[in-house]
Amino acid sequence: MIMMAAVAWFTSRSCAVTLLLLSLRFANGDVSYSFPEEMRRGSLIGNIAKDLGLDTGTLSARKARIDTDGSDKRFCDINRNGDLIVAERIDREGLCGDKASCALKQELMLENPLELHRINLHVQDINDNPPQFNTELIHIDIRESTAKGARFPIEEAHDADIGKYSVQTYNLQRNDHFILGVAANSVELVLNKELDREHLKEINLLLAAVDGGSPQRSGTAVIHITVLDANDNVPAFSQTVFKASLPENAPLGTVVLTVSATDADEGINGEVAYDFGHITEDLRSVFNIDHKTGDIKLMAPVDFETASSFELRVTAKDGLGLTSFAKVIIAISDINDNAPVIYLKSLTNPIPENVTPGTEVGIINVQDRDSEKNRQVRCTIQQNVPFKLVPSIKNYYSLVTTGQLDRELVSDYNITISATDEGSPPLSSSKTVQLSVADINDNPPVFEEQSYSAYVTENNKPGSTLCSVTARDPDWRQNGTVIYSLLPGEVNGAPVSSYVSVNGDTGVIHAVRSFDYEQLRNFKVQVMARDNGSPPLSSNVTVSVFISDVNDNSPQILYPALEGNSFMTELVPKAAHGGSLVSKVIAVDADSGQNAWLSYRIVTSTDPGLFTIGVHSGEIRTQRDISESDSMKQNLIVAVKDNGQPSLSATCSMYLIISDNLAEVTELKDISYDEKNSKLTSYLIVALVSVSTFFLTFIIIIMGVRFCRRRKPRLLFDGAVAIPSAYLPPNYADVDGTGTLRSTYNYDAYLTTGSRTSDFKFVTSYNDNTLPADQTLRKSPSDFADVFGDCDSSLEVGTCIIFG
Repeated sequence: MIMMAAVAWFTSRSCAVTLLLLSLRFANGDVSYSFPEEMRRGSLIGNIAKDLGLDTGTLSARKARIDTDGSDKRFCDINRNGDLIVAERIDREGLCGDKASCALKQELMLENPLELHRINLHVQDINDNPPQFNTELIHIDIRESTAKGARFPIEEAHDADIGKYSVQTYNLQRNDHFILGVAANSVELVLNKELDREHLKEINLLLAAVDGGSPQRSGTAVIHITVLDANDNVPAFSQTVFKASLPENAPLGTVVLTVSATDADEGINGEVAYDFGHITEDLRSVFNIDHKTGDIKLMAPVDFETASSFELRVTAKDGLGLTSFAKVIIAISDINDNAPVIYLKSLTNPIPENVTPGTEVGIINVQDRDSEKNRQVRCTIQQNVPFKLVPSIKNYYSLVTTGQLDRELVSDYNITISATDEGSPPLSSSKTVQLSVADINDNPPVFEEQSYSAYVTENNKPGSTLCSVTARDPDWRQNGTVIYSLLPGEVNGAPVSSYVSVNGDTGVIHAVRSFDYEQLRNFKVQVMARDNGSPPLSSNVTVSVFISDVNDNSPQILYPALEGNSFMTELVPKAAHGGSLVSKVIAVDADSGQNAWLSYRIVTSTDPGLFTIGVHSGEIRTQRDISESDSMKQNLIVAVKDNGQPSLSATCSMYLIISDNLAEVTELKDISYDEKNSKLTSYLIVALVSVSTFFLTFIIIIMGVRFCRRRKPRLLFDGAVAIPSAYLPPNYADVDGTGTLRSTYNYDAYLTTGSRTSDFKFVTSYNDNTLPADQTLRKSPSDFADVFGDCDSSLEVGTCIIFG
């Protein structure tokens, strides 16, 4: 049965559109539509715009909408295309019960000018309810003496649907004793064969009620027959239909009417008990019947506006189960128990102060749920305001202006509307309507501060918040709504929108990209605040963005550097005393502040007690006098660390040769390259080194004299390294005490031993043309493995091996 019901429901749905009837437009503006119940929300009923001869633009301009009376539900709605569509579930049985016709009243309202069209919605029944018996088990007691052909009335099944979808036929289970007799509005069990109580005491028969739907729906009940001795009289009601009238304010417990039935039998066969037949649970909660006396009492309040009448089924049953039926109709009479209700259907608020007198600013609808005279309403308005009510269609009023409005004199109005009905006694109600007079857009947005500053650390995440700007506009509503935007501009040749963005609603400024302090330290943007008036007004403010540094750059070692194919080393005289300057590690850091403060330390050394390095200067000095036992080859690994949190570091290797003449160095070089060279070649090399040493000594003496004149006495070989200014990368500051290059460490000569023959190079000045920054002297540690052994494989990238 459930499957049959589902198929019926979907069949009805698929036919919903084909069942739509052509709308009928009457001269008085009525439009009628007929459609099946239970259509889905949004289903098409008809095109009311076409039926009324209106275009969709007119419907939108005149604020077309579906209106209802009072608290009635709005079952349909109108969309922008002028289609009338289902807005709420429409259940014909819940709305109209078993009435043959089910019509809903709706209204289409148009404004400017006010126009009403009544819409009649005729809801057609679909087969969505199966037949139901009042009880699933029907008890009948029949005496065995009952003659063949005796009839026993059975309460018919009830189907909430109407017409062909209601109960059409009954089917009785095949048996030997009974057949089914069906007459107009009655179902009877007919005895077809006499009963024999000694042979058969009880009989159970299945009775089915079938409706006329396609597919059919059915309901069943079991008839339980008990065979008794003879009871040949059925209770008879004094009338087949009982009628009564009940005011809607009747107190609970009121006896509405009394039903009566008599039974000609005596004793238990003549005792009659009254009960309700097939009625809903809602009705059972409203009315109650006394089983002995037949008094029907009111048990719950009734409302004429909800239900104007009730129909009940009552039964009279004797002691042995013979039953008769009657109908009770209770009409509810109306009293004036509902005060008028004022609905504000439309309101122009705020009102521009330049509107002309007679302008419609609102639509008022007054409704009273009572009937006839009790629902006649008079509507009035107070006299001390520049507004009045003009009666319009039906129970609608237009609220119009009667004079010129001036916001500077009165900016707000509280209008009290009163409505009184014609009942006895009359009931009244009132409603206060608040109206505001709108201002014009005459104030631009004003920022809370004359300028804003935002601070952000570099390497920020894109999308992070920088700051927030706020502007206030004293105007009203859209005139005071502020929208923020960036003014076009450039930062470092790029659009400002590629650096920051602003939230148009909140004024919060976000970073679009990650900033780099070393590339950009601050910039300015212009933010505009514009209101939403017509025409709009605006103002600007400057936002300065300052980028702070973070320690994201490791120290860069400028000297010693690694470049080219020359093998370079520092020469340390054997006569050097403790504290003598041997060399200097020069490093820079692209960061700023304490992130660029550098410190130096010797990580490893061939002779840990021989050399020391200045923590902040990077100067390598001897800790003691050099002795003969000290190794000629000295290898130092120096670490340079910045002061950031966390700190970053770099390392480099310093290779020192303890020797007083170049010959020893050359001999060492030659041996390291080819230990099988001939002695003649060695003598030639020694001679060449001797000559070179002579010139070197001469140059050193000249340099010593020069330094003495400058009152900067230094030991011989203290300044053996020349560091051109081109070693400094761009944007590096010359900072004291941080380890960066200082001008006092630029020297005038340097010595190379990168080939098998020694020579001198004299440099009078250094500039970018003689030694560019990208051509600093560098050498791979593997190139010097033959002389100094393998370098520490754990050195970082950037470790360099320099020989002076």
